[in-house]
Amino acid sequence: MSKPAPIYKPGPISAKPLAGLLGPTLNEAFAKQGFAARELVTRWAEIAGAQIAAHCEPLKMQWPRPVEGQPQEPATLVLRVEGPMALEIQHSSDQILQRVNRFFGWNAVGKLALRQAPLSRRTRKPAPPPPDPKAVAREASSLEAVEDDDLRLALARLGATIKRK
Repeated sequence: MSKPAPIYKPGPISAKPLAGLLGPTLNEAFAKQGFAARELVTRWAEIAGAQIAAHCEPLKMQWPRPVEGQPQEPATLVLRVEGPMALEIQHSSDQILQRVNRFFGWNAVGKLALRQAPLSRRTRKPAPPPPDPKAVAREASSLEAVEDDDLRLALARLGATIKRK
């Protein structure tokens, strides 16, 4: 009589976050544009402020060649700016430089260069409005078999949202 084939249990799932897998690749891509930290691009709205970030975005950083025996000169931050807002961003350049250097923790950027072009980012769609409370109440009344109040309310909101579309 032959032995039955052994049953293999799958090992533990070792899923890794996407950010951990893409991190080195993204760092390399940003480094080619002169960015020491990719956070300057990914957190631009927090660093520059929402009003400034709505009209410009960092394009690259240009570092001057180091001269032996001399301290490193600060970089030039190149910003892509929407055409009509270029003058306003130019007037805010001191404020932008202060915020960027505060983010880095040292005087990393000495000046700004502006390039007029459309911004590359997509605008976010506004969040859909919540479902009508009357529709939610109608759905909740049909879910009396569900004992958990929070679950019943969540299912009623889901049902009202689905029926709205």
